[in-house]
Amino acid sequence: MPWISHEQCVGCGICVDKCPAGAISIRDGIAELEINSCIRCGICHDVCPSSAIRHDSELIPQEIQANLKKAEWSMAECERLLGDPHERNKCRERLIKHFTSKKRVVEETLKELHRLGQVI
Repeated sequence: MPWISHEQCVGCGICVDKCPAGAISIRDGIAELEINSCIRCGICHDVCPSSAIRHDSELIPQEIQANLKKAEWSMAECERLLGDPHERNKCRERLIKHFTSKKRVVEETLKELHRLGQVI
């Protein structure tokens, strides 16, 4: 999903004018994206003169670190609140199951998206 780098945005409004879904607006001189309205057409990427509209793949390292930070906190809290050091590992195992199920959802969604492309 696209996102807008506030550091790079010059507030020119070109993306606002060109967005067919009306998903971008200017707030306080910076473009803001309403992700739930975005149709992922890519036009904003193409028209932004300052390359402020970025690809979500750039955020993967930060997302991984945020997941790990939350996991480490959860594991420590399980141990602290349940009073047993073994609960830390049990929590880790539950987190592995959680992310494995998320991975499966993504994999199955991708399969279906590929199938949709074959129907047309």
